Amino acid sequence: MLKKKKKGYLQNVSDVSLSTYTARASMLLSNKRACTPLAVRCYSHAKVETDEEFDSRWVTYFSKPDLDTWELRKGMNTLIGYDLVPEPKILDSALRACRRLNDLASAIRILEAVKDKSGPHKEIYPYVIQELRPTLQELGISTPEELGIHKV
Repeated sequence: MLKKKKKGYLQNVSDVSLSTYTARASMLLSNKRACTPLAVRCYSHAKVETDEEFDSRWVTYFSKPDLDTWELRKGMNTLIGYDLVPEPKILDSALRACRRLNDLASAIRILEAVKDKSGPHKEIYPYVIQELRPTLQELGISTPEELGIHKV
């Protein structure tokens, strides 16, 4: 039989063999270590980015005159990876970049991604299209619904 002292050390009682004592002691001590709470840092020295700064960062990214198709796709993949639906002004900048690069497929793909990101919130996608309608008409870009590819 094993007894626990105040400081966590174990005391061997005569009816327990040394190997059993060692195995049980190591098991108890390892369990004790696993149960101790770990210190977790709940602070950061990084500056928190506001919504306006986030939007302007992405508008600036897509407005770069030397943006190529790879950077456009990389930026959109990163942006869509966030837990948000991009603001219409970010999408406006991305669609203008698609037009600059003469990449209609990416423009349609952006609109499809926004519809997918809207998920169960059916009011978001029509709002985004409403806000982007002047840009879409100016650039000559049709929505997936106008092209008939939304049903596929």
